[in-house]
Amino acid sequence: MNSLSRKCSLGIAAVVLATAGVGAYAQEFRAGFVNTDRIFREANSAKAAQSKLEAEFSKREKDLVDLGNSLKAASDKYEREAPTLAESQRVSRQKQIVDQDREFQRKRREFQEDLNSRKNEELQQVLERANRVVRQVAEAEKYDVVLQEAVYINPKFDITDKVIKALNAAPAK
Repeated sequence: MNSLSRKCSLGIAAVVLATAGVGAYAQEFRAGFVNTDRIFREANSAKAAQSKLEAEFSKREKDLVDLGNSLKAASDKYEREAPTLAESQRVSRQKQIVDQDREFQRKRREFQEDLNSRKNEELQQVLERANRVVRQVAEAEKYDVVLQEAVYINPKFDITDKVIKALNAAPAK
């Protein structure tokens, strides 16, 4: 019996020591979280990218709005005048409106594709810079892991403000 109780005592002591070791390690482990949506909204480089896109695409967007307004005006005019038009004129005007609408849809689709492509390029550059800054902050402050997406995060682990501050302080490359 003595050897059984001695083995149990040694086993319990081993578990207690192992648990104490894990507890000590858990206290040293540092985790952080970065909210990339906030970075895209609040970082100066993200705001600059947004301004650049707006400047680049504003003329095309205005042209599209003008084309849409022109199409609507032509359609409204046709609706008003259709009852008094000859059959051949009605068919001709209707074909013109359909062709205008097809052209408008094509231009709008191209605009959207170009805008999305450029937006992805710009956001990718912002994200690459942000990731470099996150790495710098993590190394400087001895974080073991930094997450960018989580279902829930305790606000005390959120280092987004530090990253945005460092991003805004660093010159754009």
